[in-house]
Amino acid sequence: MQYDMSKAWYERARQVIPGGINSNVRAISEPVPLFFERAEGSRMWDADGNEYIDYLLGHGPMILGHTPAPVIEAIRRQAARGLVYGQQSEHEVYAAELLRAHVPCAEMVRFSTTGSEAVHAALRLARAATGRAKVLRFEGHYHGWMDNIAWNQASPTAELGPREAPPMRPASEGQQPEDGANLLVLPWNDAALAERLFAQYGSELAAVICDPFASAAGVIPGEPDFLMTLRTLCDTHGTLLIFDEVITGFRVALGGAQEYFGVTPDLAIFAKALGAGMPVSAVAGKAEYMERFGTLKTVHAGTYNSNPLAMAGTVAALETLTAGRGAALAHALDMGGRLMDGLRDLSAEADAPLTLRGVGTVFSATFLPPNAQPVTDYRSARQTDYARGCALWIALQERGVQITSMGIWFVSTAHTAADIDETLNIAKNALAEVARG
Repeated sequence: MQYDMSKAWYERARQVIPGGINSNVRAISEPVPLFFERAEGSRMWDADGNEYIDYLLGHGPMILGHTPAPVIEAIRRQAARGLVYGQQSEHEVYAAELLRAHVPCAEMVRFSTTGSEAVHAALRLARAATGRAKVLRFEGHYHGWMDNIAWNQASPTAELGPREAPPMRPASEGQQPEDGANLLVLPWNDAALAERLFAQYGSELAAVICDPFASAAGVIPGEPDFLMTLRTLCDTHGTLLIFDEVITGFRVALGGAQEYFGVTPDLAIFAKALGAGMPVSAVAGKAEYMERFGTLKTVHAGTYNSNPLAMAGTVAALETLTAGRGAALAHALDMGGRLMDGLRDLSAEADAPLTLRGVGTVFSATFLPPNAQPVTDYRSARQTDYARGCALWIALQERGVQITSMGIWFVSTAHTAADIDETLNIAKNALAEVARG
């Protein structure tokens, strides 16, 4: 692969954009953050004309693949009628009704623009509903970049501290100790520690928030008994259970992770696949809590919330995903399952065994050292051989396959059996290269 145009654009970007990027995650790129010109279906083309089978999918939003015709057409029709009204449109009602029809907790819905905003709104709502301040979150889970929740997201191993009392670690310079003063942190999938914490702080906890798949920690699905323990503890202590389904919503099942696991939260946050590429997010939840937004005493605002362009695209995306009882999503899950099976077999043949976790539409494929402990939380995921994982990511990119640098693969409804076969042929050679060191 040649990257001359990307390198030139990156140098130009660095003169006017700090770091040459507008989201920190894009800094983890080789040889530079790549610039892209177009995308369609399961494919992308960069500024140098290199073609890739795409399993990055915008870090998750492109559940229908790139430039999905129903979404593009809905956006085109609405763009001719107006971009932002600062008022209501029928699209937001249709979108909310589609969410309610498929998501177990979604008795009512409020729309925002980004996942971080929706998380912020959900936490505010939980505190308003309970009159409490404290929130329990889990190590390695990502809930956006706001100061009051961006803690213990990617702590170095040496700074994790004892399991029963992890020290608070801000995600960024500029955060102040008081930003995390009402947060409590625990390792993921440890029911005994959760029970112990509730015994001490249950009457002070407004909410427990988690990504049921711990996607940012390396796709570590919650253990069903653990998630049910959280549900029971929250019920017992009057605490709201919040599922951050920014990644899992409309990706692991039509009803998200709550349908997948059979555990219904009080509130849930959606984004990414919700709009199939449109900038949209949502808080969905039980009416007894959500109604507080309607009283106007719990403030939730935003000029671009439920703008008609994003809502038109969201309705088209949800109608496409839910048609035929979710036939398109079932196809994506099947394609991803075939890909996971093929990667597992190829890595064993190449003597470079991958550990795969997740479901067909979002999974991690990483290298663990011999005799590694089972991966159940962020701490055990730190055993991952990141150097070898990066070698695979780069080897795949050089052969025309895009994945995330952390070894997470997203699969869309646009991926075909031919895409999977081609990907596995490429992966065979990439894994052989990694095995050779």
